[in-house]
Amino acid sequence: MRKRWLLIIGSAAVALFVIIRAFDRYGEPQHWSHQKNTLFTILSFINTTKYPPSLDYLLMTLGPAIIGLYFFEPGRAAIATATQSIGPWVRKFFVTFGRVPLFFYVLQWVTSHLIAVALHAAFGKPVRWLFQTPVSWFTNPPHGNGFSLVVVYISWIAGVLLLYPLCKWFAGVKARRKDWWLSYL
Repeated sequence: MRKRWLLIIGSAAVALFVIIRAFDRYGEPQHWSHQKNTLFTILSFINTTKYPPSLDYLLMTLGPAIIGLYFFEPGRAAIATATQSIGPWVRKFFVTFGRVPLFFYVLQWVTSHLIAVALHAAFGKPVRWLFQTPVSWFTNPPHGNGFSLVVVYISWIAGVLLLYPLCKWFAGVKARRKDWWLSYL
């Protein structure tokens, strides 16, 4: 019953997003428009306001997330390869992070900063600005900083994979010990 409702609610949210966004009268202050080709039109269609989140943004992000819950539900073999089901492995991977949310949240800031410093140093880009206050980043950004989106995504995946063993270890600590303060991490 739960799985069925996850699929219904997630699909309804995605469908509602498409309908509301297609009419372009409600749910998003930024209007979409036809562009030079189909790809750019689709990008214009899904370009919604994140801060503060618009109704369209919430529908287009929460709908697929709820459908994802349907696929990763325990005992669900919806994600399968030819030889074995990877659904349970993927589910365990994400549940590990869900068991230690604050621990992961704090460590990801440190990890992403260290990765940024390492990449800037390795590619001969300015590093000093990474140790200044964020206010100065916007007023006087150095030339030649930053990387392409591909490098950012690879760095993000590497950061998550680096943090996984630590999060798995800490999830085990939380499971073994019942100290009240561990429930906050």
